[in-house]
Amino acid sequence: MPLMSRVPLPLVATDVTVELGGRRVLDEVSLQLDPGRFVALTGASGAGKSTLLWVLAGALAPTSGTVRYAGAALTDRAAAAAAGVVVVAQGLALVAPLTGRENVVVPLLTLGLPAAEAAARADAALAAVGLAEAAGQLVEELSGGQQQRVSVALGLATQPRVLLADEPTSELDAATRETIIGRLAAEAADGAAVLMATHDAWCAEQADAELHLDEGRLSRVR
Repeated sequence: MPLMSRVPLPLVATDVTVELGGRRVLDEVSLQLDPGRFVALTGASGAGKSTLLWVLAGALAPTSGTVRYAGAALTDRAAAAAAGVVVVAQGLALVAPLTGRENVVVPLLTLGLPAAEAAARADAALAAVGLAEAAGQLVEELSGGQQQRVSVALGLATQPRVLLADEPTSELDAATRETIIGRLAAEAADGAAVLMATHDAWCAEQADAELHLDEGRLSRVR
């Protein structure tokens, strides 16, 4: 059984503004992430892509504006996580003393999944990102790209309603990049709303739609 059923509800941000250190990082950003859609978010470094993802994830409170899912405001990370909003962060946040597989299994256990189901989901997700053979290695023994794939596997294993991926292919070679993009597209096809921040033009082209941030202002490319 999934941790949560997927329901056809969008994640909606309305007039989100974020000011940090006297700088307006996001400027009245509004968007709707629909289930079943894979959306790319592009923009130069410093344009506000990561900031927007963390606001959508409930981890950063906007200066003004709202983020809502299923009619309820997402006011903190715990509420967003409970609603099924999952983040694949750009910075690697794995537990070094654990193996790649344990880094996927343990969070699933803390979410209340039975041990057998958590193990099965972890194995399936790690295989999906091409890490079945390396899953038993300690995180510190894995390359940066392999660690990045562990993070993606964890995001997939939770079977999220909304998946926010911040530069998930930045450390990967071309072949592995295609695998990860394929998995994100498949996640959307399974009913999740997927938003991927990326600098990679090829990755952006694979998405169903593309949004662009420029100095905190959001526009639709396609």
